[in-house]
Amino acid sequence: MLKRTLFFQNSFHLYVRNKQLIVKDKVSGTEKLVPAEDVGYVIFDNKQLSYTQSVLQLFATNNTAVIICDDKHLPVSMMQNLNSHHIQGQNIDYQISASQALKKQLWKQTVKQKILNQAGLLKKLGENHIPLIEFARNVKTGDTTNREAVAAKLYRSKLFKLFTRDRYGDQPNSMLNYAYAILRSATAQAITGSGLLSVLGIHHHNKYDSYRLADDLMEPYRPYIDELVVELFDKYPSYTELTTKIKMEILQILTIDTQFKKIKRPLGIGLSITTASLAKCFRGKSKKIQYPYI
Repeated sequence: MLKRTLFFQNSFHLYVRNKQLIVKDKVSGTEKLVPAEDVGYVIFDNKQLSYTQSVLQLFATNNTAVIICDDKHLPVSMMQNLNSHHIQGQNIDYQISASQALKKQLWKQTVKQKILNQAGLLKKLGENHIPLIEFARNVKTGDTTNREAVAAKLYRSKLFKLFTRDRYGDQPNSMLNYAYAILRSATAQAITGSGLLSVLGIHHHNKYDSYRLADDLMEPYRPYIDELVVELFDKYPSYTELTTKIKMEILQILTIDTQFKKIKRPLGIGLSITTASLAKCFRGKSKKIQYPYI
């Protein structure tokens, strides 16, 4: 079931009544009941927002990802349920014991599908995508020849001709930063829902990174973000900051359709398909991660 995303940028007070979420407007005093089981993601982006401890417990019980934004209104932290799968301990045991050979094969699959999705997006936009197809064909186990970086350089040169991709650079970098942060949070939530640990990656291994597996698995999904940002930048070419309207449009990324081999699912559910397939790989029941394709 596709779950809702709640975005709080105004002053509200959240509390629980009869095991359901109550949202009270601090200005008007009006209240609204929200079925907690329908909520997949919650974004807190206002310092005047308040909530009871019971609210956090309710979100944890329903495996709802709670994303907290900083002073720049960018996601900076996330709360996750630590007990969201019935055999989580066993899944983590398999994850920890996964061989390097297996992880290198899984990373090869991940890089290959990322490049193919980049090629698919360029094709949709009428750009030359053939070189990327060749890069994807030549990805080796563990991507030892770094086809990912080579493909990314060519991809960015064709996709973002009007600006340089830089975290603190010109627009639409702020759109990309916000959208990638949402994707990363959603990926981490799906990982937890499949009984795995985000900190144990198959490729990323930075000691300061607590979401290494999320950073691995989100890679083939990045072109979906890029496509949305291209559309939004065309729609708002002169924007200087992320307005609430733009953020709400970015959040729609979780509901767009993603095509798998036999089925089509919203991106938020597609992430769960991917993480569940990874858990099967760790358990020896499958040899391939399921990723969507553009």
